Amino acid sequence: MSLRARLEVPPILHADLDLPGGITLVVGENGAGKTTLLRALAGLAPAHGSLEVDGSDWSALPPHRRSVGLIPQEHALFPHLSARDNVAYPLRARGLRRRAAHAAALEWLERLGAAELAERRPDQLSGGQAQRVALARALAADPQVLLLDEPFAALDVTVAQALRADLPELVRGRTTLLVSHDPVDLFTLADHVLALAHGRVVQQASVAEAITDPADPHLARLAGSNVLSGVSAGTTVTVHETAVVTSTACDGPVLVTFSPTAVT
Repeated sequence: MSLRARLEVPPILHADLDLPGGITLVVGENGAGKTTLLRALAGLAPAHGSLEVDGSDWSALPPHRRSVGLIPQEHALFPHLSARDNVAYPLRARGLRRRAAHAAALEWLERLGAAELAERRPDQLSGGQAQRVALARALAADPQVLLLDEPFAALDVTVAQALRADLPELVRGRTTLLVSHDPVDLFTLADHVLALAHGRVVQQASVAEAITDPADPHLARLAGSNVLSGVSAGTTVTVHETAVVTSTACDGPVLVTFSPTAVT
């Protein structure tokens, strides 16, 4: 399943992207436009441009007509509904009868290891529990596109590890965009990488290419590379009055990246 978009949310975002299926890790410094991109894809940000998913034009579709599951950083669970009713909500909104929607909701909660939370309201849930309920609600709607905004950021290590282990199977067959600042997600979850800087896409690549040849310093640091600033003349870069020989010829200000394992 593919996703192609050319979206503008002036003056924050001007993004062209062409993504295959699988999990795409969306990276960039704070303010790069990551959350705005997710909201634009979901139809929640006033964007101009085009959006095509698996050959279908979504450009003019309102949010409720887009097959999108969005999990924002704050989870956005309905405070007056139980966990079960939160998960059942998108199914009820599509016309499924109450009993069938509740049965499906309980199945998703059980799959996410949260069946015992069914009758609790959001203010009775921990951060990790709320994240599981939010993920169950998003997946219950069977979306073509899943948008996750830093889903592991507020979780303790044990809970985050458990969710990371489950995620690839849960999102199989969907196009998933995962915003993260954690290198663990780059090395363990991502199939592809989308790097944003100042509201623009600076790199779309496989994980292997993003790690070995990053086009963005934030991505390079996320991948564990050293990043040096200098001035290049051919293949020689002057860094703090020290000459560094590079594999690529260039002239002018540059950033040089290399793995710590390359240093002796």
